[in-house]
Formats: sequence, C-alpha cells, structure tokens
Amino acid sequence: MSALEHDLDFLRRPLHGFLTMAAGPTPAQPRPVWFEATDSGTVQLFTAPDTLKIRRARRDPRASLVVAAPVGERERWVSVAGHVTVEPDGGRELAARLAARYWDLDDPARADDLGAILAEDQVRLVIHPDTVSRYAY
Repeated sequence: MSALEHDLDFLRRPLHGFLTMAAGPTPAQPRPVWFEATDSGTVQLFTAPDTLKIRRARRDPRASLVVAAPVGERERWVSVAGHVTVEPDGGRELAARLAARYWDLDDPARADDLGAILAEDQVRLVIHPDTVSRYAY
C-alpha cells in the first residue's frame, strides 16, 4: 500500500482534525473539526458561510489540518497544508455524510442536532494540499 493509500485509509476514520487557518500576525488557534478526505486528494469540511474560518480564508487562503490517532493506538499523525477554496454547493450534503460517520443518528438528540445543522446555510471549505506530512511510530 502506498503512503497516499495509508493516509487516505487513516483519514477516512471518524477522527477529529485540528484546522488552522492563516491569520497573519495572529497566533494560530487550531479548532477541532469533522472532515472528509476525497478520492481526488482534497480535504473538505462544512461550515456556515459567515464564520471566522470563511472570513480568514477570504483574506488569506492558507490552512492546515492535523489528524492524530487516538490514545491507545500507536502514535500516528497526518498533516495536510495548502490553499483553501470556499465552495457554495454541497455543504449540507457533506454535513449529513459526516454526521452519519461521527454520530449515531438513531439517537433522537443527535438526529435533532443534525436537523439544526441542515436548517442553516452551509458551505464547503476545501483544502487543496500543497504538502502532506506524516509520522508513525
């Protein structure tokens, strides 16, 4: 299996990624996010169109996402860094796919949570990797 295939296998697990958007002289402030690694090699997430992530992406389209293995597994992480685009379509569909991956939607509370997300406008933030770094111990 190639490094890319190992990375995609790892990134397709329901793990949290830590997203950092470029912010000029402001220190980085990573945020945990749900994400989806695509077959084309991009990484996408959803967010409301008026969030700080989107405002920062429009000012400076650089971002990185770091995903680490959970405690109890061998140490491993993958970092994807590159430029981002804001895509107006597919945000709600991505949210629904990711909710099914991260939550038990048979739980009425989680189903309601998803309904609230889907009731709002959602856009896709897509990271187009310039570099991919990895570590495994």
